[in-house]
Amino acid sequence: MVRIIPYSAVQFTAHEQWKRILGVNGSEREKPGLNFVAGALAGITSQGTTYPLDLMRARMAVTQKAEYKTLRQIFVRIYVEEGMMAYYRGFTATLLGVIPYAGCSFFTYDLLRNMLTVYTVAIPGFSTSLICGGIAGMVAQTSSYPLDIVRRRMQTSAIKGQHYHTIGSTIRKIYREEGLMAFYKGLSMNWVKGPIAVGISFATHDTIRDTLRKVIASPTKLPN
Repeated sequence: MVRIIPYSAVQFTAHEQWKRILGVNGSEREKPGLNFVAGALAGITSQGTTYPLDLMRARMAVTQKAEYKTLRQIFVRIYVEEGMMAYYRGFTATLLGVIPYAGCSFFTYDLLRNMLTVYTVAIPGFSTSLICGGIAGMVAQTSSYPLDIVRRRMQTSAIKGQHYHTIGSTIRKIYREEGLMAFYKGLSMNWVKGPIAVGISFATHDTIRDTLRKVIASPTKLPN
């Protein structure tokens, strides 16, 4: 929760700003490439600002509770035992993975929303946004999952006694020891979790954003 709050806030804010910088209109379908780029840049921005928290989450997920009890404890231990650069172990793999993940996620969601807006009378509501976000989440998870496996291995290698130092060596080690399908281990579970998480995220974001815009934009009625 400590990670996801700033991550989501930065990602959605950055996406709106990158679309503005790149000249991508929310209802415009003539620039699918730029729409993908805006999503990818939003993912890079959010990961760049919150990556140490992602590393700590991964470490706590694969260790016993007694080993890492609090975020403060894991923060100090990583610094003392592995040094400052350990906070960014697997960062390059994460960036390479977040480009197709965030790019496909925002691109697919905006594409489906635009199609529904064009071919339906009413603007999609919460349930439709949930479905569009769910499909976007499935596409994004599938496109970036092998790099997600590489990222997790590099993040947790120090505590498992394994050696995954670079992206190339990690890919070769996984392929040599476990085969090609190891890069898709757990993907079916992510097809359940990913669409639900991304769908709720998009639908909630759009609902709160539109509500706040109406509240802020509504003129104050002065007494006669």
